[in-house]
Amino acid sequence: MLIVYRYRVKSLTGLLSKQARAVNFVFNYCNDRQKDALRFGRRWLTGFDLNKLTTGSSKELGVHCGTVNAVCEQYAKSRSQKKRAFLRYRSHKKSLGWVPMKGRDVKETPCGLHFHGREFKVFKSRPLPAGAKIKDGTNFAQDARGNWFLNVCIEVPEGQVRAIRNGVGIDLGLKDFATLSNGEKIGNPRHLRRLEETLASAQRAGKKRLATNVHAKIVNSRRDFLHKLSTRMVREFDYIAVGDVSSARLARTTMAKSVLDASWSSLRQMLAYKAIAHGASYEEVNEAWSTQTCNACGVVAGPKGRAGLNERNWTCGCGAEQDRDVNAARNILLRGSGHGTPAEGIPIL
Repeated sequence: MLIVYRYRVKSLTGLLSKQARAVNFVFNYCNDRQKDALRFGRRWLTGFDLNKLTTGSSKELGVHCGTVNAVCEQYAKSRSQKKRAFLRYRSHKKSLGWVPMKGRDVKETPCGLHFHGREFKVFKSRPLPAGAKIKDGTNFAQDARGNWFLNVCIEVPEGQVRAIRNGVGIDLGLKDFATLSNGEKIGNPRHLRRLEETLASAQRAGKKRLATNVHAKIVNSRRDFLHKLSTRMVREFDYIAVGDVSSARLARTTMAKSVLDASWSSLRQMLAYKAIAHGASYEEVNEAWSTQTCNACGVVAGPKGRAGLNERNWTCGCGAEQDRDVNAARNILLRGSGHGTPAEGIPIL
């Protein structure tokens, strides 16, 4: 399994900015050659073809030859993934800095990373796993505030799958960010809502740097919250079932701002790869009718329609009193493959 370790770079950032311009030059050169192939009806260029065309240019550009090769290969890959005949040009004014590297050209040092005859020092918030092999995909990347980060791609072994002794169903929402099948409710921090007035004031005043800093604070706060929550889930539970609520569909409604602020997709992505690393089992479950179906008897008896959204508690005909979100989380757990049918029962419930 491939994992990326991200570190803030604290030295030679000026050199990286210079190399980023060279990377943009190589990328735009690949785009020009692709347009030539289209103009004259020639075969589309692959990453190998572009590598041959750029052979010997690294010395003139002042970048490592592995960087030139990585740019050419990434251009061909991006063009294929996006299914486009050619891509947009990169500019140092509109595009964030990016310097890719080959894993074989990078060596770890106590303070950072050795690359192209220089040592780039970083804030090493956590060490790389002992004996980890650095893979292709490692790169330097710049954020909107101009700070440079080192993204080290390494391969780590998958954790041994744990026996399923306890499981949890997670119902994602907006009023509460997540409701667990054991009755726990995790509040929605609403990172954007807390700072949207500050952000709006900075944008109206034309303070671009302040607006960028506020955006970065929102993103960092949201990422920190999701990382802590996902790590706690994979450590506490052997099996995790999450509802497949569609962020893309809800983002086209009047709830778009709140849905995008919640970032459900990021949480599911974190749970998926962290479950593999910790040996837990993860599954996305169809959550249709999960709020209206009684988890005790399986009868659809809950409040329906938009008017029913305000009813957070209801009583089933079998006598079971249900909390709307907790009931949905338990149904999601019941539908997962990590547990039996409702008739067999679930130990955690």
